[in-house]
Amino acid sequence: MSRTILRLPADHPSVEGHFPGNPIFPGALLLDEILHAIARSRGQLVTAWLVKSAKFLRPVRPGDELEMELTAAPGGDIRFHCRIGALEVVTGLARSDDTA
Repeated sequence: MSRTILRLPADHPSVEGHFPGNPIFPGALLLDEILHAIARSRGQLVTAWLVKSAKFLRPVRPGDELEMELTAAPGGDIRFHCRIGALEVVTGLARSDDTA
């Protein structure tokens, strides 16, 4: 198991239009950040990983700091859990892309 902190910039350009007056971090961007963290933890390129499943439990706001926990799953997959404080916000499973 490993833990890492993801700091999401409050001024990221994607949040300006997602959604005006009530900004949240786009799910696709969160998943991209998660895959980069997995790749870094394994010393691999990000293209070596794919999201197998993901569940968004709560909105993630610009400037939030996520604590991400990575654990090995059967078949070489990686299970991820992201929290803001005690609240779980994103969970899922990533798998190695054998074609990368």
